[in-house]
Amino acid sequence: MARTASTSAREDVKNDLKALKEDLKAVSREEAERLREIAAKADETVRERSAELRSRAQRLYDQGVESGREYYDDAAERFDEYQRYVSERVQEKPLASTGIALGVGVIIGLLLAGGRR
Repeated sequence: MARTASTSAREDVKNDLKALKEDLKAVSREEAERLREIAAKADETVRERSAELRSRAQRLYDQGVESGREYYDDAAERFDEYQRYVSERVQEKPLASTGIALGVGVIIGLLLAGGRR
């Protein structure tokens, strides 16, 4: 009878372990599914945020390009104005302009020649 009780207890323990094993498998499957759902939501959130950031970056880039064009156009216009101004002054006073250019050339020449000594 002791042997029957012992065998019965072993069978009970085996059955309990088997049930525990099945429960652990079920919990593991449920947890894996829950983690897959969380990962899918995270992936979706990352994709949405990435699209938003990409769109924002494109807008900022476009604004930068537009600002660059405006600055370039402004600088080109100012350069043309200065070029016309200098050209007009040279035409008004050609001898003075030639003298100034000669003087600047001599000074630059002296500075460059002084560096060789």
